Amino acid sequence: MSALETHSATKIYSRGDMSVTAVDSVSMSIEVGEFVALVGPSGSGKTTMLAMLAGLLYPTDGSIFIEGQDLATMSDRERTAFRRQKIGFTFQANNLLPYLTAQENVEIMLRLNKECTEVCRNRSTDLLVRLGLDDRLGHLPRQLSGGQQQRVAIARALIHNPAVVLADEPTASLDTTRAYQVVEAFADLIHEQQRAGIMVTHDLRMCTYVDRVIEMVDGRIRRIVTDRAEIEALASSGPA
Repeated sequence: MSALETHSATKIYSRGDMSVTAVDSVSMSIEVGEFVALVGPSGSGKTTMLAMLAGLLYPTDGSIFIEGQDLATMSDRERTAFRRQKIGFTFQANNLLPYLTAQENVEIMLRLNKECTEVCRNRSTDLLVRLGLDDRLGHLPRQLSGGQQQRVAIARALIHNPAVVLADEPTASLDTTRAYQVVEAFADLIHEQQRAGIMVTHDLRMCTYVDRVIEMVDGRIRRIVTDRAEIEALASSGPA
């Protein structure tokens, strides 16, 4: 079952008489419980594509469906409410609030959705423990390593049971060992909790943990890699 679909999604930026097509008629489908890597060179459109999937940008043309609801037809207020409930997002910079503890940072989404019950608080503890942070629940971000901060951001993206979880270069600021740990934990949770996950990455080594690789070039999908052996070969080729 598809959790996310795009139909000819297009994003065109206009400046005076000039226009640039960042995403050009992209159609794809991500299944429940599937973890996908979105790769491509700088300027390929992958980050713009991710922003549209997150409801942060309107497509110029085309449709984006999450659980059957088209983000392109929503008002700004509707998209904001929908994003809080159905979309989890981790940024390259984890954007943790410096004055909140690890657990409080995770629970911020519950507070925004007015769902911060005892049951949900237990869920935040379970997620952080699952991510190996059981001894860091009360620590502030400055007391955590980069990898630990990124795992807190992953827990925050998953805490409200979103249909779709999106990650923008989650390993960009991490060393190789921590990068593998973060993406492996992310993949495990996507599969176990049956979310649809998309990760934008420049580091092809991280593709070893995904189910499918979608490569974008010049705003279009160049190829989709589904064969396990091909994915492993791509991952073994090293950083992009």
